[in-house]
Amino acid sequence: MNNDMLIRVTRYYRALNRLRAIGLEKVFAHNLADAAGVSAAIVRKDFSLLEIHGQKRGGYEIQELIEIIGNILGKGENQNVIVIGCGRIGKALMHYQGFEPDGIKVVAGFDTDPVVYSNPSHPIPVYPLSRLDEVIKVHNVKVAIITVPESNAQECYMNLLDAGITGVLNFSPITLKPQKTRQGIIPVVHNINIGLELEQIFYELKFKNND
Repeated sequence: MNNDMLIRVTRYYRALNRLRAIGLEKVFAHNLADAAGVSAAIVRKDFSLLEIHGQKRGGYEIQELIEIIGNILGKGENQNVIVIGCGRIGKALMHYQGFEPDGIKVVAGFDTDPVVYSNPSHPIPVYPLSRLDEVIKVHNVKVAIITVPESNAQECYMNLLDAGITGVLNFSPITLKPQKTRQGIIPVVHNINIGLELEQIFYELKFKNND
């Protein structure tokens, strides 16, 4: 499954859960196409590649699709996540309620500031970085979100790899590159530069409005 297809399948899964939540039992390809921003033909092609079959007139059983696609996406597995850097972005991610419907749970945050990790009012526990290895092992964490300043990002990234993290979502201003861990694993790293994304939007708007 290539990355574009994975994104589409993830969108199908989210749409199916929303449809189930409002009491629907069946769905058609065009319904999922609208949710994923593609054509119904692409939905049917994706399902064919995944060996998912429906009925021409009856559509697809929503519950059955959720189970099949959930297994493909590993939704039955433990999907715990940690956040490194509990500033504004980190706190926003820790408090975000939209992860749990997708089976993702933020189990801990980490920060270097004693004022932050000593505060008992956090809804999700925040620890000093010295407890990184311990918490990762206890919760079987494989994915971390980095929201630290640029000067700390690379060191933080290396510490995570040494602790067994194999997936990283990076919000820091620098680009982190996948590199083989001591265990011989090449991690999955996604870099999200919010400033760069905004610049791209302004750039596209400028040329679109000049057409």
